[in-house]
Amino acid sequence: QVQLVESGGGSVQPGGSLRLSCAASGFTFSSYGLSWYRQVPGKERDLVASITSGGSTTYVDSVKGRFTISRDNAKTTAWLQMNSLKPEDTAVYYCSVRVLGRKWGPGTQVTVSS
Repeated sequence: QVQLVESGGGSVQPGGSLRLSCAASGFTFSSYGLSWYRQVPGKERDLVASITSGGSTTYVDSVKGRFTISRDNAKTTAWLQMNSLKPEDTAVYYCSVRVLGRKWGPGTQVTVSS
């Protein structure tokens, strides 16, 4: 079965950096695009960044120039490098793939606070 496991979250001061990882298994990783979403309590889960199977990337405007999504098909892992973090980036971050329906990992908490 499809499994996604996020890691790398934590607490950081504004302006700091974190690198989130998404370890994937149970499907042909190289054939699917992958996305990172984030959610704050009481709000919808929002798309942050996506990467296609071919490596093309897209970002929501609020993170352009600060976040970078990447993948290594041999390691079946994707990453979200987050730089110049802001308090408004505080959320639970999820990786997701659409394999026989959208699948989600359990998420990892990112807190940006001074």
